[in-house]
Amino acid sequence: MTDLIGLLNGAGLDGWRVSRTATESYELFFVHKKLETVRATDTVTTQVTVYVDHDGKRGDSTFAVYASMTEKDLKDRIRSAAGRARLVFNEPYQLPEGGTLDVQLPTDMDKADMKVLGRQAADAVFAADTVEGGSINACEIFLYRDTLWVQNSRGVDKKQRLCRVMIEAIPTYTSEKESVELYEDYRFTSFDPQKVTSEIARRMREVRDRSLAVKPHTPMTVNVLLRPHEIRRLLCCLADDAGYASVYSHANLHKLGDDLQQDCDGDRLTFGLKGILSGCEQSTYFDADGAALHDVCILKNGVAESYYGSTRYGQYLGIKEPSGELPRCVSAERGTLTEQEIAAAPYLECASLSGLQVDLYSDYIGGEIRLAYYWDGQKRIPVTGIAMSARLSEVLRHLRLSQTLCLEGAYEGPDRLMMKDVAVL
Repeated sequence: MTDLIGLLNGAGLDGWRVSRTATESYELFFVHKKLETVRATDTVTTQVTVYVDHDGKRGDSTFAVYASMTEKDLKDRIRSAAGRARLVFNEPYQLPEGGTLDVQLPTDMDKADMKVLGRQAADAVFAADTVEGGSINACEIFLYRDTLWVQNSRGVDKKQRLCRVMIEAIPTYTSEKESVELYEDYRFTSFDPQKVTSEIARRMREVRDRSLAVKPHTPMTVNVLLRPHEIRRLLCCLADDAGYASVYSHANLHKLGDDLQQDCDGDRLTFGLKGILSGCEQSTYFDADGAALHDVCILKNGVAESYYGSTRYGQYLGIKEPSGELPRCVSAERGTLTEQEIAAAPYLECASLSGLQVDLYSDYIGGEIRLAYYWDGQKRIPVTGIAMSARLSEVLRHLRLSQTLCLEGAYEGPDRLMMKDVAVL
Protein backbone atom coordinates (compact mmCIF):
# COMPACT_ATOMS: atom_id res chain seq x y z
CA MET A 1 0.00 0.00 0.00
CA THR A 2 2.86 2.40 0.82
CA ASP A 3 4.57 1.69 -2.52
CA LEU A 4 1.28 2.17 -4.36
CA ILE A 5 0.69 5.56 -2.77
CA GLY A 6 4.24 6.61 -3.57
CA LEU A 7 3.68 5.71 -7.22
CA LEU A 8 0.40 7.64 -7.28
CA ASN A 9 2.02 10.72 -5.75
CA GLY A 10 4.75 10.61 -8.36
CA ALA A 11 2.48 10.10 -11.37
CA GLY A 12 1.56 13.76 -11.94
CA LEU A 13 -2.12 13.18 -11.20
CA ASP A 14 -4.56 15.84 -10.02
CA GLY A 15 -5.93 13.50 -7.38
CA TRP A 16 -6.30 9.88 -6.36
CA ARG A 17 -8.27 7.65 -4.02
CA VAL A 18 -7.38 4.19 -2.73
CA SER A 19 -10.07 1.96 -1.22
CA ARG A 20 -8.99 -1.30 0.38
CA THR A 21 -11.38 -3.90 1.83
CA ALA A 22 -10.04 -6.85 3.81
CA THR A 23 -12.61 -9.54 4.60
CA GLU A 24 -12.24 -12.58 6.81
CA SER A 25 -15.17 -14.97 6.49
CA TYR A 26 -16.43 -18.22 7.96
CA GLU A 27 -19.30 -19.88 6.11
CA LEU A 28 -21.50 -22.85 6.97
CA PHE A 29 -23.84 -24.65 4.56
CA PHE A 30 -26.57 -26.94 5.88
CA VAL A 31 -28.99 -29.26 4.11
CA HIS A 32 -31.80 -29.79 6.58
CA LYS A 33 -29.84 -29.96 9.85
CA LYS A 34 -26.78 -31.64 8.41
CA LEU A 35 -23.68 -29.52 7.99
CA GLU A 36 -22.48 -30.25 4.45
CA THR A 37 -19.76 -27.67 3.84
CA VAL A 38 -17.59 -25.27 5.83
CA ARG A 39 -15.59 -22.61 4.06
CA ALA A 40 -13.16 -20.01 5.40
CA THR A 41 -11.75 -17.18 3.33
CA ASP A 42 -9.39 -14.26 3.82
CA THR A 43 -9.47 -11.77 0.96
CA VAL A 44 -8.26 -8.27 0.18
CA THR A 45 -9.60 -6.11 -2.64
CA THR A 46 -8.01 -2.82 -3.60
CA GLN A 47 -9.53 -0.24 -5.93
CA VAL A 48 -7.68 2.84 -7.16
CA THR A 49 -9.37 5.86 -8.71
CA VAL A 50 -7.26 8.50 -10.44
CA TYR A 51 -8.42 12.04 -11.24
CA VAL A 52 -7.17 14.18 -14.11
CA ASP A 53 -8.17 17.81 -14.75
CA HIS A 54 -8.34 18.78 -18.44
CA ASP A 55 -10.15 21.27 -20.65
CA GLY A 56 -11.83 22.85 -17.63
CA LYS A 57 -13.30 19.49 -16.62
CA ARG A 58 -12.39 16.64 -14.29
CA GLY A 59 -12.09 13.04 -15.41
CA ASP A 60 -11.67 9.88 -13.39
CA SER A 61 -10.97 6.21 -13.94
CA THR A 62 -10.82 3.22 -11.59
CA PHE A 63 -8.78 0.03 -11.68
CA ALA A 64 -8.21 -2.97 -9.42
CA VAL A 65 -4.90 -3.77 -7.76
CA TYR A 66 -3.82 -7.38 -7.19
CA ALA A 67 -1.13 -8.75 -4.87
CA SER A 68 0.71 -10.28 -7.84
CA MET A 69 1.30 -6.92 -9.51
CA THR A 70 4.83 -5.63 -9.86
CA GLU A 71 5.90 -2.00 -9.67
CA LYS A 72 5.95 -1.89 -13.47
CA ASP A 73 2.41 -3.31 -13.59
CA LEU A 74 1.20 -0.61 -11.23
CA LYS A 75 2.87 2.18 -13.20
CA ASP A 76 1.29 0.86 -16.40
CA ARG A 77 -2.16 0.67 -14.78
CA ILE A 78 -1.84 4.21 -13.40
CA ARG A 79 -0.75 5.54 -16.80
CA SER A 80 -3.60 3.76 -18.60
CA ALA A 81 -6.16 4.96 -16.05
CA ALA A 82 -4.94 8.54 -16.42
CA GLY A 83 -5.42 8.24 -20.18
CA ARG A 84 -8.97 6.97 -19.74
CA ALA A 85 -9.71 9.78 -17.26
CA ARG A 86 -8.92 12.32 -19.99
CA LEU A 87 -11.89 10.95 -21.92
CA VAL A 88 -14.28 11.79 -19.07
CA PHE A 89 -15.73 15.32 -18.92
CA ASN A 90 -17.28 15.92 -15.49
CA GLU A 91 -17.73 19.35 -13.97
CA PRO A 92 -14.81 20.17 -11.62
CA TYR A 93 -15.06 19.21 -7.95
CA GLN A 94 -12.74 18.65 -5.01
CA LEU A 95 -12.17 15.40 -3.14
CA PRO A 96 -12.84 15.40 0.62
CA GLU A 97 -9.97 16.99 2.52
CA GLY A 98 -8.11 15.67 5.58
CA GLY A 99 -9.39 13.58 8.43
CA THR A 100 -7.98 10.47 10.06
CA LEU A 101 -10.02 7.75 11.72
CA ASP A 102 -9.51 4.22 13.00
CA VAL A 103 -12.67 2.84 14.58
CA GLN A 104 -14.71 -0.29 15.27
CA LEU A 105 -18.38 -0.13 14.31
CA PRO A 106 -20.72 -1.09 17.20
CA THR A 107 -20.86 -4.87 17.74
CA ASP A 108 -20.60 -7.54 20.42
CA MET A 109 -18.95 -10.03 18.03
CA ASP A 110 -15.53 -8.48 17.45
CA LYS A 111 -13.74 -10.78 19.92
CA ALA A 112 -15.84 -13.90 19.32
CA ASP A 113 -14.36 -17.08 17.86
CA MET A 114 -15.98 -17.35 14.43
CA LYS A 115 -16.31 -21.14 14.61
CA VAL A 116 -18.06 -20.94 17.97
CA LEU A 117 -20.27 -18.07 16.83
CA GLY A 118 -21.20 -19.97 13.68
CA ARG A 119 -22.28 -22.99 15.69
CA GLN A 120 -24.28 -20.80 18.08
CA ALA A 121 -26.03 -19.10 15.16
CA ALA A 122 -26.89 -22.49 13.65
CA ASP A 123 -28.28 -23.70 16.98
CA ALA A 124 -30.44 -20.57 17.20
CA VAL A 125 -31.80 -21.16 13.69
CA PHE A 126 -32.64 -24.84 14.17
CA ALA A 127 -34.19 -24.19 17.58
CA ALA A 128 -37.06 -22.66 15.59
CA ASP A 129 -37.74 -25.91 13.72
CA THR A 130 -40.72 -26.90 15.88
CA VAL A 131 -43.69 -26.63 13.49
CA GLU A 132 -45.26 -30.02 12.77
CA GLY A 133 -44.95 -30.73 9.05
CA GLY A 134 -42.35 -28.01 8.68
CA SER A 135 -38.59 -28.09 8.28
CA ILE A 136 -35.68 -25.85 7.43
CA ASN A 137 -34.85 -27.27 4.03
CA ALA A 138 -31.57 -25.39 3.69
CA CYS A 139 -29.60 -22.90 5.73
CA GLU A 140 -26.46 -20.92 4.99
CA ILE A 141 -24.65 -18.87 7.63
CA PHE A 142 -22.03 -16.29 6.69
CA LEU A 143 -19.85 -14.59 9.31
CA TYR A 144 -17.73 -11.66 8.18
CA ARG A 145 -15.09 -9.37 9.63
CA ASP A 146 -14.52 -6.46 7.26
CA THR A 147 -11.91 -3.73 7.39
CA LEU A 148 -12.44 -0.78 5.05
CA TRP A 149 -9.56 1.64 4.55
CA VAL A 150 -9.93 4.78 2.41
CA GLN A 151 -7.08 7.17 1.60
CA ASN A 152 -6.87 10.02 -0.86
CA SER A 153 -4.51 12.65 -2.21
CA ARG A 154 -5.94 15.36 0.07
CA GLY A 155 -5.01 13.73 3.36
CA VAL A 156 -7.99 11.47 4.07
CA ASP A 157 -6.87 8.33 5.92
CA LYS A 158 -9.83 6.50 7.43
CA LYS A 159 -10.27 2.93 8.54
CA GLN A 160 -13.26 1.13 10.07
CA ARG A 161 -13.95 -2.45 11.09
CA LEU A 162 -17.31 -4.21 10.93
CA CYS A 163 -18.46 -7.60 12.21
CA ARG A 164 -21.62 -8.94 10.58
CA VAL A 165 -23.61 -12.12 10.14
CA MET A 166 -25.99 -13.07 7.36
CA ILE A 167 -28.33 -16.04 7.65
CA GLU A 168 -30.18 -17.38 4.62
CA ALA A 169 -32.79 -20.02 5.40
CA ILE A 170 -35.55 -21.76 3.46
CA PRO A 171 -38.39 -22.72 5.81
CA THR A 172 -40.51 -25.43 4.17
CA TYR A 173 -43.92 -26.89 4.93
CA THR A 174 -45.04 -30.18 3.39
CA SER A 175 -48.64 -31.33 3.31
CA GLU A 176 -50.35 -34.20 1.50
CA LYS A 177 -50.98 -31.92 -1.48
CA GLU A 178 -47.80 -29.88 -1.88
CA SER A 179 -44.57 -28.53 -0.47
CA VAL A 180 -44.34 -24.77 0.08
CA GLU A 181 -41.23 -22.66 0.75
CA LEU A 182 -40.40 -19.15 1.90
CA TYR A 183 -37.03 -17.43 1.79
CA GLU A 184 -35.61 -15.75 4.89
CA ASP A 185 -32.65 -13.37 4.80
CA TYR A 186 -31.60 -12.20 8.27
CA ARG A 187 -28.64 -9.88 8.96
CA PHE A 188 -27.19 -8.43 12.14
CA THR A 189 -24.06 -6.99 13.77
CA SER A 190 -24.92 -7.97 17.35
CA PHE A 191 -25.84 -11.56 18.19
CA ASP A 192 -29.04 -12.25 20.11
CA PRO A 193 -29.82 -15.99 19.79
CA GLN A 194 -33.36 -15.58 21.09
CA LYS A 195 -34.09 -12.92 18.48
CA VAL A 196 -32.72 -15.17 15.72
CA THR A 197 -34.87 -18.07 16.90
CA SER A 198 -37.93 -15.84 17.17
CA GLU A 199 -37.48 -14.47 13.65
CA ILE A 200 -37.02 -17.91 12.06
CA ALA A 201 -39.93 -19.32 14.10
CA ARG A 202 -42.18 -16.57 12.74
CA ARG A 203 -41.24 -17.54 9.20
CA MET A 204 -41.84 -21.22 10.00
CA ARG A 205 -45.39 -20.38 11.06
CA GLU A 206 -45.87 -18.25 7.98
CA VAL A 207 -44.75 -20.97 5.57
CA ARG A 208 -47.25 -23.31 7.22
CA ASP A 209 -49.92 -20.66 6.82
CA ARG A 210 -49.01 -20.17 3.17
CA SER A 211 -49.70 -23.85 2.60
CA LEU A 212 -53.13 -23.36 4.17
CA ALA A 213 -53.81 -20.00 2.54
CA VAL A 214 -56.81 -19.46 0.27
CA LYS A 215 -57.58 -16.91 -2.40
CA PRO A 216 -60.13 -14.44 -1.02
CA HIS A 217 -63.10 -13.08 -2.90
CA THR A 218 -61.83 -10.28 -5.13
CA PRO A 219 -61.86 -7.52 -6.13
CA MET A 220 -62.14 -5.84 -2.77
CA THR A 221 -61.19 -2.52 -1.21
CA VAL A 222 -59.56 -2.89 2.19
CA ASN A 223 -57.04 -1.33 4.57
CA VAL A 224 -53.58 -2.85 4.02
CA LEU A 225 -50.87 -3.14 6.67
CA LEU A 226 -47.19 -3.07 5.71
CA ARG A 227 -44.44 -4.51 7.92
CA PRO A 228 -40.95 -3.01 8.49
CA HIS A 229 -39.29 -4.44 5.36
CA GLU A 230 -41.90 -2.87 3.07
CA ILE A 231 -42.12 0.34 5.13
CA ARG A 232 -38.38 0.81 4.65
CA ARG A 233 -38.73 0.11 0.93
CA LEU A 234 -41.36 2.85 0.62
CA LEU A 235 -39.29 5.37 2.59
CA CYS A 236 -36.15 4.57 0.58
CA CYS A 237 -38.04 5.33 -2.64
CA LEU A 238 -39.10 8.68 -1.20
CA ALA A 239 -35.50 9.32 -0.10
CA ASP A 240 -34.12 8.53 -3.57
CA ASP A 241 -36.02 11.55 -4.87
CA ALA A 242 -34.04 13.77 -2.47
CA GLY A 243 -30.55 12.72 -3.61
CA TYR A 244 -28.14 15.45 -4.69
CA ALA A 245 -27.53 13.63 -7.99
CA SER A 246 -31.27 13.53 -8.76
CA VAL A 247 -31.62 17.22 -7.93
CA TYR A 248 -28.57 18.19 -10.01
CA SER A 249 -29.86 16.29 -13.05
CA HIS A 250 -33.39 17.70 -12.54
CA ALA A 251 -34.74 14.18 -12.11
CA ASN A 252 -36.34 14.82 -8.71
CA LEU A 253 -40.11 15.14 -8.50
CA HIS A 254 -40.28 17.14 -5.27
CA LYS A 255 -38.43 20.24 -4.09
CA LEU A 256 -37.64 21.39 -0.56
CA GLY A 257 -40.76 22.72 1.08
CA ASP A 258 -43.13 20.59 -0.99
CA ASP A 259 -45.87 18.89 1.03
CA LEU A 260 -46.08 15.22 0.03
CA GLN A 261 -49.16 14.76 2.24
CA GLN A 262 -51.41 17.57 1.10
CA ASP A 263 -54.80 17.60 2.86
CA CYS A 264 -53.51 14.88 5.18
CA ASP A 265 -56.09 13.27 7.45
CA GLY A 266 -53.76 10.58 8.81
CA ASP A 267 -50.35 10.63 10.48
CA ARG A 268 -47.77 13.13 9.30
CA LEU A 269 -44.62 11.33 8.14
CA THR A 270 -41.21 12.27 9.55
CA PHE A 271 -38.16 10.19 8.61
CA GLY A 272 -34.49 10.49 7.75
CA LEU A 273 -31.28 8.65 6.97
CA LYS A 274 -28.51 7.84 9.45
CA GLY A 275 -24.89 6.86 9.09
CA ILE A 276 -25.02 4.57 12.13
CA LEU A 277 -28.02 2.46 13.11
CA SER A 278 -27.78 -0.09 15.93
CA GLY A 279 -27.46 -3.63 14.61
CA CYS A 280 -27.41 -2.55 10.96
CA GLU A 281 -24.68 -3.97 8.74
CA GLN A 282 -24.94 -0.98 6.40
CA SER A 283 -23.78 1.40 9.15
CA THR A 284 -20.68 3.38 8.31
CA TYR A 285 -18.76 6.39 9.63
CA PHE A 286 -17.74 7.60 6.16
CA ASP A 287 -18.68 7.08 2.54
CA ALA A 288 -16.75 5.64 -0.41
CA ASP A 289 -14.88 8.94 -0.84
CA GLY A 290 -13.87 9.02 2.83
CA ALA A 291 -16.23 11.91 3.58
CA ALA A 292 -17.70 12.16 7.08
CA LEU A 293 -21.44 11.48 7.21
CA HIS A 294 -24.13 13.74 8.64
CA ASP A 295 -27.61 12.40 9.45
CA VAL A 296 -30.42 14.10 7.55
CA CYS A 297 -34.18 14.47 7.91
CA ILE A 298 -35.76 13.78 4.51
CA LEU A 299 -39.39 14.52 5.39
CA LYS A 300 -40.61 16.47 8.40
CA ASN A 301 -44.34 16.26 9.01
CA GLY A 302 -44.77 15.26 5.39
CA VAL A 303 -42.80 18.22 3.99
CA ALA A 304 -39.54 17.80 2.05
CA GLU A 305 -36.87 18.95 4.52
CA SER A 306 -33.40 18.09 3.18
CA TYR A 307 -31.43 16.74 0.26
CA TYR A 308 -28.43 14.43 0.74
CA GLY A 309 -25.60 12.87 -1.22
CA SER A 310 -21.93 12.79 -2.09
CA THR A 311 -19.48 15.65 -1.70
CA ARG A 312 -19.17 15.88 -5.49
CA TYR A 313 -22.84 16.56 -6.14
CA GLY A 314 -23.10 18.62 -2.98
CA GLN A 315 -20.46 20.94 -4.43
CA TYR A 316 -22.33 21.13 -7.72
CA LEU A 317 -25.41 22.31 -5.81
CA GLY A 318 -23.42 24.82 -3.75
CA ILE A 319 -24.05 23.06 -0.44
CA LYS A 320 -21.51 24.17 2.17
CA GLU A 321 -21.52 20.97 4.23
CA PRO A 322 -22.67 17.97 2.17
CA SER A 323 -24.13 15.05 4.10
CA GLY A 324 -21.93 12.47 2.38
CA GLU A 325 -23.40 9.45 0.58
CA LEU A 326 -25.44 8.06 3.46
CA PRO A 327 -26.30 4.37 3.63
CA ARG A 328 -29.97 3.37 3.52
CA CYS A 329 -30.28 3.26 7.32
CA VAL A 330 -33.82 4.59 7.73
CA SER A 331 -35.19 6.14 10.93
CA ALA A 332 -38.87 7.13 11.18
CA GLU A 333 -40.91 8.69 13.97
CA ARG A 334 -43.83 6.87 15.58
CA GLY A 335 -47.45 7.54 14.66
CA THR A 336 -50.73 7.39 16.54
CA LEU A 337 -52.26 4.12 15.29
CA THR A 338 -53.31 1.73 18.06
CA GLU A 339 -54.07 -2.00 18.02
CA GLN A 340 -57.70 -1.20 18.77
CA GLU A 341 -57.95 1.08 15.74
CA ILE A 342 -56.34 -1.53 13.50
CA ALA A 343 -58.84 -4.21 14.55
CA ALA A 344 -61.85 -1.89 14.30
CA ALA A 345 -62.28 -2.60 10.56
CA PRO A 346 -61.31 -5.43 8.20
CA TYR A 347 -57.68 -5.29 7.07
CA LEU A 348 -55.07 -7.21 5.11
CA GLU A 349 -51.62 -7.57 6.72
CA CYS A 350 -48.90 -8.37 4.18
CA ALA A 351 -46.46 -11.03 5.37
CA SER A 352 -44.67 -11.82 2.10
CA LEU A 353 -44.61 -9.84 -1.14
CA SER A 354 -42.78 -10.46 -4.39
CA GLY A 355 -41.46 -6.94 -3.89
CA LEU A 356 -43.18 -3.67 -3.09
CA GLN A 357 -43.32 -1.54 -6.24
CA VAL A 358 -43.20 2.23 -5.82
CA ASP A 359 -43.14 4.73 -8.69
CA LEU A 360 -43.28 8.39 -7.75
CA TYR A 361 -43.72 9.59 -11.33
CA SER A 362 -46.58 7.19 -12.07
CA ASP A 363 -48.09 7.88 -8.63
CA TYR A 364 -48.22 4.14 -8.00
CA ILE A 365 -47.68 1.72 -5.14
CA GLY A 366 -48.52 -1.97 -5.26
CA GLY A 367 -47.25 -5.49 -5.62
CA GLU A 368 -47.98 -9.20 -5.77
CA ILE A 369 -48.91 -10.64 -2.37
CA ARG A 370 -47.64 -14.16 -1.70
CA LEU A 371 -48.97 -14.36 1.84
CA ALA A 372 -51.17 -12.04 3.85
CA TYR A 373 -53.54 -12.28 6.79
CA TYR A 374 -57.09 -11.05 6.29
CA TRP A 375 -58.91 -9.90 9.41
CA ASP A 376 -62.66 -10.00 8.77
CA GLY A 377 -63.58 -8.58 12.16
CA GLN A 378 -63.71 -11.95 13.90
CA LYS A 379 -60.92 -14.18 12.66
CA ARG A 380 -57.51 -14.00 10.97
CA ILE A 381 -57.39 -15.88 7.66
CA PRO A 382 -54.19 -16.62 5.66
CA VAL A 383 -54.68 -15.62 2.01
CA THR A 384 -52.59 -15.80 -1.17
CA GLY A 385 -52.78 -15.35 -4.95
CA ILE A 386 -53.67 -11.65 -4.89
CA ALA A 387 -52.18 -8.28 -5.79
CA MET A 388 -52.70 -4.75 -4.53
CA SER A 389 -52.65 -1.41 -6.30
CA ALA A 390 -53.09 2.20 -5.16
CA ARG A 391 -52.23 5.80 -5.95
CA LEU A 392 -49.15 6.75 -3.93
CA SER A 393 -50.44 10.28 -3.33
CA GLU A 394 -53.65 8.89 -1.81
CA VAL A 395 -51.69 6.46 0.37
CA LEU A 396 -49.52 9.29 1.70
CA ARG A 397 -52.55 11.51 2.32
CA HIS A 398 -54.36 8.94 4.45
CA LEU A 399 -51.58 6.73 5.88
CA ARG A 400 -51.42 5.79 9.54
CA LEU A 401 -48.31 4.79 11.47
CA SER A 402 -48.30 2.58 14.54
CA GLN A 403 -47.40 3.82 18.00
CA THR A 404 -45.24 0.73 18.49
CA LEU A 405 -41.61 1.11 17.39
CA CYS A 406 -39.24 -1.61 16.20
CA LEU A 407 -35.61 -1.98 15.17
CA GLU A 408 -35.23 -4.40 12.28
CA GLY A 409 -32.23 -4.55 9.96
CA ALA A 410 -31.66 -1.16 8.36
CA TYR A 411 -34.89 0.30 9.73
CA GLU A 412 -36.07 1.80 12.99
CA GLY A 413 -39.56 3.20 13.34
CA PRO A 414 -43.23 2.20 13.46
CA ASP A 415 -43.68 -1.56 13.12
CA ARG A 416 -46.72 -1.15 10.87
CA LEU A 417 -48.00 1.29 8.30
CA MET A 418 -51.66 1.30 7.32
CA MET A 419 -52.70 2.18 3.78
CA LYS A 420 -56.37 3.09 3.59
CA ASP A 421 -58.86 1.67 1.08
CA VAL A 422 -56.45 -0.18 -1.21
CA ALA A 423 -57.70 -2.08 -4.27
CA VAL A 424 -56.94 -5.81 -3.99
CA LEU A 425 -57.37 -8.01 -7.06
